[in-house]
Amino acid sequence: MSTAEGVATDDAVLYETTPAGVAVLTLNRPDRLNTWGGDIATAFYAGLDRAEDDAGVRAIVVTGRGKAFCAGAQLGAMGGLKGDVAESLEKTDDQKLTELVGERQPYYLTTLCKPVIAAINGSCVGIGLTQALMCDVRFAAAGAKFAASFARRGLIAEYGISWILPRLAGWGVALDLLLSGRTFLAEEAAELGLVKEVVAPEHLMQRAMEYAEDIARNCSPASMAVIKRQAYGDAMREVADASARAEKFLHESLQRPDVIEGITSFFEKRAPNFPGLEGSPWPT
Repeated sequence: MSTAEGVATDDAVLYETTPAGVAVLTLNRPDRLNTWGGDIATAFYAGLDRAEDDAGVRAIVVTGRGKAFCAGAQLGAMGGLKGDVAESLEKTDDQKLTELVGERQPYYLTTLCKPVIAAINGSCVGIGLTQALMCDVRFAAAGAKFAASFARRGLIAEYGISWILPRLAGWGVALDLLLSGRTFLAEEAAELGLVKEVVAPEHLMQRAMEYAEDIARNCSPASMAVIKRQAYGDAMREVADASARAEKFLHESLQRPDVIEGITSFFEKRAPNFPGLEGSPWPT
């Protein structure tokens, strides 16, 4: 990977790209287990925008540096919680929460045109878990710890996790994890359908990058963008409506060069050479 120009190693989120067209965003506050705060939020969403706007980037990988992916929110950022907790919480207004979480919420990941793959290298807790679940595909290091620990902090299911978790794992599993706030390991996360694969820690990034670079090389950026919009949008639609929208998207896709290239490369038994994504891929 090549470090992008102007990105210093002390940045809250590192941004790198590969020749195959994968952007890698690495949460870079290992000293605090990459707990989510305004510094990470600002750099993270700026990095996503950069990847989304770059036609040369076809897939995005998100990971953490050090022992954690993201061990929850940086609670101290909400106003000196080390002192009088009650007084500090009373002073926590919408502005302070926005500074902590960022101007966008985790579900923003589902609105991106480009696929987002999480490489969960360690502790994935609270808002860190929500961020990971909003990624499209997840790989996890063996032994990584997960927890939707909100109930154990007197909180509620935050920022869309009550929407995404039941859709990934079913109502029973979601309620178990949300109500108990219990810690579970990557191996159970895989059994529950929350991660695609569990990988030895030393091979995690290699496996995630292999996956990301494969789809970057062989899948149409326009097709992946529309498929993401279908998958997340259709979750709230009746099947007839979803099918009708798919037909509309299909007719529009037939006008793009991606289909010709996809079919031609298949018959010629070669890797496809799809064009980069320019502008919106869906019909008006």
